[in-house]
Parts: sequence; structure tokens; C-alpha cells
Amino acid sequence: MTGRSVFTPSRRAFLAGGAALLSTPALAQTYNGPQTTRGEGDLTQGVRRNVSSFRSLDWQPYFDNLSNGAILVDITSRALHYWSADGATYKLYPSSVPLTEDLTRRGRTRVVRKIEGPDWRPTPSMLKRNPDWPPYVPPGPNNPLGTHALYLSWTYYRIHGTHDTRKIGRQSSNGCIGLYNEHISELFALAKVGTQVLLI
Repeated sequence: MTGRSVFTPSRRAFLAGGAALLSTPALAQTYNGPQTTRGEGDLTQGVRRNVSSFRSLDWQPYFDNLSNGAILVDITSRALHYWSADGATYKLYPSSVPLTEDLTRRGRTRVVRKIEGPDWRPTPSMLKRNPDWPPYVPPGPNNPLGTHALYLSWTYYRIHGTHDTRKIGRQSSNGCIGLYNEHISELFALAKVGTQVLLI
């Protein structure tokens, strides 16, 4: 025996520590380890996947009214919220978000066009970063915009589907917000041209 005291946790200390751990906010429990993806995720070696739980939100802190409905995209939680104009319908979808901060745009915009079966042309900056990408992709299973797209008033920015389901919940896009195809199909039916959009 060296004279050092050995700490043996009591049952009470163990339970108190466990309670403290469980009360830790979900954000602190988010796993941000490196993972890889293809396609738009080729901009970096790794992507970060959000495994925290989503929470429903009220529209009032973000919009003055629900005229034409409202879409809120929370880049941090990687979630898209939708409220109908009459407030009767609320939807919450997991989303993909821009890969890096310099590709991220925040602020107010609106839906200006809706396309089912969109085609896709990468922007000049995308082609500069990824010279092996094709200059045009027609609608179909190889199209990175998935089955539906909501075009925003910001040039090149869209809320769209994706055939690569690995991207959802990740930082994996070149600036757009991606949803599962079944979710963008549902949102496409709900949202109107003129629906207000806020990215935070």
C-alpha cells in the first residue's frame, strides 16, 4: 500500500453523473467524425453528418406572417421546416446543407419557380473546382437535383431532391438544400411560387 487513497464511486455519485450526462444538450452529443461521400461532396476529403435529433419550431420568431406559406432552413441542425399559409400544415424534413461556410448563403428569399424532373447545369465555379463534371445533366437517375426542384430568387440556389440518399443530414452540397426525393415531392406539392424562405 502506497498511502494513496483509491476513489471508489458511490452509487449516488454514479447516478448523479449519469443524470448530468443525459441532461447534456443534443447538440453536444452530435457526432462530427469524418465520413466521405461522392458527387457534390467531392469538394473535400470528409463530410460531417448530423446525428442529433430534430425538434419542431414555431414560425413566429422567424416570419411576420405565413402569407404564401413559409420555409425555414436551419443550416446548423440540417433541417427544413415548412408551414402552410393557414398554419394548419407543418412539416419537418432532414436535409443536406452546403459543404463549407463560403458556399453557404443565409437570409430571406422566396420560391420563384417549381420544376418536376429538373435538368442541371453546374455553375462555372463548380466546373472550375470539378473539371471532370459534365456541363449538362438531363432529368433522370443521374441528375443531382433529384425528382423535383424549388428554384429560389437567389441565382443558382435551389431546394431539391437527391438520388444519393447518403447526402441527407450531411454537409455535402455546393450551396443548395437537398431533401430525400419523397420529401421534396411532398414539399413540392405544398409550396407555391411566392412561398417565403429563410435560411439561418
